[in-house]
Order: sequence, then structure tokens, then C-alpha cells
Amino acid sequence: MIFTSIWAYAVTIAVLVVFHEFGHFAVARLCGVKVLRFSVGFGKVLYSRNFGKGETEWVLSAIPLGGYVKMLDEREGEVPAHELNRAFNRKPVWQRMAIVAAGPAFNLLLAVILYFALFTHGVADLKPRLGDVAAGTPAAKADFQPHETLLSINGEPIQGWDEIGWRLVVLSLRHAKVEIVGRTADGAERRHTLDLSGIRPSDLSGGFLQKLGLQLDFPPLPPVIGKLVPGDAAERAGLHTGDRVVRVNGRAVTTFDQWADVVRSHPGQLLHMDLERDGKQIALDITPRKETEDGKVIGRVGAYSYSDPHRLDPLRTEVRYGLFPALGLAVQRTWDIGSLSLEMLGRMAVGQASLKNLSGPVGTAKVAGESVSLGLAPFIFFLAAISVGVGVLNLLPIPILDGGHLLYYTAELFMRRPVPESAWETGQKVGAVVLLALMILVFYNDISRLMAGG
Repeated sequence: MIFTSIWAYAVTIAVLVVFHEFGHFAVARLCGVKVLRFSVGFGKVLYSRNFGKGETEWVLSAIPLGGYVKMLDEREGEVPAHELNRAFNRKPVWQRMAIVAAGPAFNLLLAVILYFALFTHGVADLKPRLGDVAAGTPAAKADFQPHETLLSINGEPIQGWDEIGWRLVVLSLRHAKVEIVGRTADGAERRHTLDLSGIRPSDLSGGFLQKLGLQLDFPPLPPVIGKLVPGDAAERAGLHTGDRVVRVNGRAVTTFDQWADVVRSHPGQLLHMDLERDGKQIALDITPRKETEDGKVIGRVGAYSYSDPHRLDPLRTEVRYGLFPALGLAVQRTWDIGSLSLEMLGRMAVGQASLKNLSGPVGTAKVAGESVSLGLAPFIFFLAAISVGVGVLNLLPIPILDGGHLLYYTAELFMRRPVPESAWETGQKVGAVVLLALMILVFYNDISRLMAGG
């Protein structure tokens, strides 16, 4: 898994950096600026090459945390008189702004392209059908029914389960209530008003839909024994992989959850079991060991359910869109992720969301590896989302970032003269400090998660 995470992170950084810097490069060339170097990575140069008679040096550097495009500029060295017209600093301010903005813009464009490719090709998903609705949850208060198929959210049709989670995350930060239309198992259409006012930013992480009371209609697991923990109560009692539990203490068992509930509720108590093994009926006794969970004593035997690879086949579906709907959805998804990122950053800045939500290279590598292990489509979804994040981050008005440069050039437009060099130098120092503090924070978060096993 570590190797997978490393190469997935390397691919992610390479794609994002190349696309970002190519945006700067392409627009600079269109504006007649000479590009001296195109580097993937920072620091010591590991490999460099000039292709043909090209004037740009293409470089691979040692620190894989970004990249840069170095342009001809009088502020960074002497420029021959015959090339002054190709210097970045000699270009009109609107061209300089276009060159700077092109990097983040290309990251956003990459996200649109990736989402468009996924939505037109088709993405494997599960049907948006609800399972049991937990009492007391927002979904229960909105009168959702088990086995109800969700059709639309705020008037927008939905085709798959993953789409429900994404849309509700976005809407939870902007609306107190959302309108959801569903169809019950008997074909009746129902309208629900789901109250999201109690959702906090910390709830948007794992298990968000479960907190709302929305869970997928998974087929019940049969009471068949899968993996056994060596030396635990189940193995000592003589249970085998593949055994089907028929009765416990004389009561019929039809699902694995029923058997698990009996085990949990009888810590240290003898249970009489009737099993089916290889077509034969056998009887076994087992005593669940005691274990404390959330301050409560429960029973454990060290047995897991058998996982049928075809169990979810009735729920599987493919979400696919036509060209124009896919393009519109790709643009909308990119916009939603970008605006959601800005909103979360704003909430962090005013203390309404925890800074622990920020991840650095280690966290990114971990998620990259996990997405790759799930398949190509999940990795592309991850890559698109990260590309949006990179674009948004670079547009923040922090000196040293593209957004900081755009801020200076905007000021130049209004003042009708360049921002003083002293202001540039001060801003670069402040920006460097801010970025250093941010890097320390995200590395700290990464290390804390690793130590906590998260």
C-alpha cells in the first residue's frame, strides 16, 4: 500500500504541476514572452533538456512539491536590448495578469476535462435506494421510508448513490433545508423536506449520510461464517469458515446481524447453536468473551461474515450522461468543489471549522493510493478534485502565490503605475511565512493522523 501511495502521489503531482505550469507557459508564449525554464519540482536539477532548437530548458528537479516557469524578466537579471520586447515585466499589465491567471485556470480546466470524460464514459455506482432509516435522525423526521428510491434533490435528477452524498455536502453549507423526491417500493412518489440546519462542518467527513439517517439498501448478510480470528472464542468452539448459523438458544437466525446482536448481548454467557455444515446439522456451544465498548460490556467471539462478491449485483448501475449534460455537470462539479473549498477555508479562518481538516503531502498520498486501489475512475475523481483545490489555492490573494501577483497587478491597474519594489519584497516575505506556517500545519495534521491510525 505504501508503494501504491507513493507512485499515485507522484502521478498526481506530475499531472497537476505540468498542467498548471503549462498554462503559464502557453499564455506566456502567446503574449510573446520568452520562457527560459519549465521545471517540474523545486531545488536541485536532476534532469534537463532542450528539445531541438527550442529556447526553453525542460527540467525535472529534486523536491516534488510543485514546479515553476522561469520567464525572461529584467527584475531577475540583465536582459539583452534586442530581447527587451520579450521580457515579462515589459508586457502590458493585462497580459501579465493573463499569464499569471493561466496556471490556476488550467487546473480548473483539467478538472472539467476529467469530469466530462468520466460522465460521458460512464461511472459504476449503486442505485440510490434507501435501507433502514434510523429513528430520531433528520431523515426519519422527514418521513423517508425504507426501500425508497431517491429521484431528485432540489429539482435536480440523481442517478447514483455517490451523487446523493456529494450534493448534500454542498447544499448543507448553503441551505438549511432541501427538497428531496423519492419513490416508495409500491411506486408512490413522495416529497420530503430534509432539515440540514443541525449539520456542522465537522460532520462533513466520513459517515455524513449516516448522520443524516440515510443509508444504502444493502441486501442482508446471510448468517454464514467467513473469517475467524485465530485463538478467539469462535475458533476454540469449533466454528469453521462456511458454517451457516440456523438457530441460537432455540431461536431461528436468518441474517448475520441477528446472530451478531445475540453475541453482543450475551457477554460471558453460554450460547447453544445449531449450524449447517456441508449439508449436515451440527450443534455447538460458545461463550462470547467480554469486551468493553464505549463504556458498555459486550460479547465478542472473533468471527466475521462471509462476503458474497455478487451480493451487490442487484444494486449496481452505471451513471452516464450525454455530451452536453455531461459538460454542464462537469462545469457545475468543478464550480461546486471550488466554492466549497473557499467556503471551508473561510470557516477555518474565523474558527467555524477545524484546521485539522487540512491535509498535506502525506495525507494526499494516502488518499491517492486508496483511490487507485479502488480503480481508475475513483483515482480520476480524486485527481479532478485535487486539481480544483490546487487552482483555488493558487488564486488566494497571498503574496508569492498567483493570487498575490494578481492582487499586485490589479493595484497597478488602479494606480496606473507598478507597485513599488519594496512592497513586492515585503509581500514575498510575508507570503513565504504564511506558506511555511501552512506547510508546518498540514505536516503536523498528517503525522497526527498517522499516529492515531487514521
